[in-house]
Amino acid sequence: MSAEEHVRRLWRGRGTTLPTPRRGPRQQLGLDEILAAGIEIADASGLAAVSTRAVAARFDKTAMALYPYVGAKENLIALMQDHAVAMPAWDDPGTGLGDDLLAWATALFDVHLAHPWLTDLSWAQSGQGPNEQDWLERLLGILGDRPEPAIVTMLYATVRATAATAAAYRRMGTDDAEGWLERARATARLIPDLRDRYPLSTSLPPLDPDWRETPRAGLVRAVRILAAAAATR
Repeated sequence: MSAEEHVRRLWRGRGTTLPTPRRGPRQQLGLDEILAAGIEIADASGLAAVSTRAVAARFDKTAMALYPYVGAKENLIALMQDHAVAMPAWDDPGTGLGDDLLAWATALFDVHLAHPWLTDLSWAQSGQGPNEQDWLERLLGILGDRPEPAIVTMLYATVRATAATAAAYRRMGTDDAEGWLERARATARLIPDLRDRYPLSTSLPPLDPDWRETPRAGLVRAVRILAAAAATR
């Protein structure tokens, strides 16, 4: 599949139309339903479970039969990535830069939490599609005349990191949590002077009483700090 064909698929309905197959039977599937099937597999079992064969099997077809629709696996993943990050609608609070940035950041956080495999993709694997572009354009609009690239990068990085941690917490079972607590109790017993050795780190207050909510709480704090930095520029 050529780069032009892939871009036509990415931007379908947003400036381009889907390429027409040169040969073969008339297409029977819709690209959106193929991507929805791939996203469903990734959401349930992780990105490693996604393949053209696995997606095609959802429609009782072979991997080769799926190729005219999406191309190779890397094209499929890029299409899924952009499809999954479709930006929801929300109104900016309009009560200050911090509140507007927080609305943007929490919306993107929730998208990544719904599709945790997105954080498995490096920034070098950007899908380069319209939905990803929507997020950046919205963020730059909020920042206005203060679009410091470092702040933009830190906002994206913070959202990805906190969402990945929140998703990992969700995957932890009762045994995992109890194992962590037991190791903490064992450390306290065996290293009774831990607080004396590390007074700064052991005295840090929790971001939230519920440890499962600490990633979101950390996101809120970080956005407030970055907003303050942006406001001083």
